[in-house]
Amino acid sequence: MIEIIFGPDDLTRIRFARSPLEELVHSVPVLAGTRRPVVHRPWLEFATGRVRGLDLRVLLALAQGPRVVPDFLAPPPEAMTGEFRDELDAIAATPAATVRTALDELGPGDLLPAVLRPLYEDPERELPGLVDTMAAYWRAAVEPVWPRLRALNDADIAHRAGQLTTGGLAKVFDDLHPEARYEVDRLLIDKPLHSARRSSDGTGLLLVPCVFAWPRLLVLHNEPYQPTLTYSPRGIGRLWTDETSGETAQPLAELIGRSRAALLAHLDLPLSTSQLAAYLDLTSAAVSQHLSVLRRCSLVTSRRSGRWMLHQRTPLAGELLGAPARRAAAPKP
Repeated sequence: MIEIIFGPDDLTRIRFARSPLEELVHSVPVLAGTRRPVVHRPWLEFATGRVRGLDLRVLLALAQGPRVVPDFLAPPPEAMTGEFRDELDAIAATPAATVRTALDELGPGDLLPAVLRPLYEDPERELPGLVDTMAAYWRAAVEPVWPRLRALNDADIAHRAGQLTTGGLAKVFDDLHPEARYEVDRLLIDKPLHSARRSSDGTGLLLVPCVFAWPRLLVLHNEPYQPTLTYSPRGIGRLWTDETSGETAQPLAELIGRSRAALLAHLDLPLSTSQLAAYLDLTSAAVSQHLSVLRRCSLVTSRRSGRWMLHQRTPLAGELLGAPARRAAAPKP
């Protein structure tokens, strides 16, 4: 469990931001195959050939870990509309001690992957090369689709800001993610493999939507950074869809309908009804109806976890999604 404690001043310092760097960092596990949700298949087909020839070994070793991403790799953006060049400059300026502390979480001493040991031994010498690699990866794989990512993130920020204005933090966290729970003066994040307690000490909380984080909730809680949650924005189910590309789950959509096929595509990991409704821009009632049909067809299972009912597709549904299908078109730059 990760616990973030709020004081009276923190509740006036809740802010949102979008971050090109967050999208870059969390796209790496998708590209590497550590996380490969069906929903991002069109981007994966687009990006794979474009990054061929780049030496991504250090970036892959840093970003594709299943539990921890080094804090210095995606520091919280200073402004609401983070600029990619400014974010890279922040990485380049990271103190050596901060880099080593973050790398210690990946594997202390000789347990670090060999490709990361030069970075550990001499961060000042190695960080410029890492920054150059990230810039090249951005130009090849992320910048061409950044307008789509930015539009979805901006729409989610507007929605969440409205929730904050009308209902406070409790309203924001009602449907942000099943792992996050707000209780009066603290935020509880259910991460069984982590144990941490952090007081915001007047720094507040930063909320950053990130398409490629889907469906995870990521937490930055270490000093000296502002406490930050990176979460999936609403509407991801429509992100790579346009009038020429068809749906991600074609031709399954022709058999069971677009909405039900999109639900199955999202359910590689357990998600709640409200999350699915937000990601696909459907009502919770419509999602519940579709899930009932899919359960009766043995394509979805549901279980209760605390206050959430979580749904996940069955192996049969996975086989249907993985059946030979018409090749999806690449995202348009």
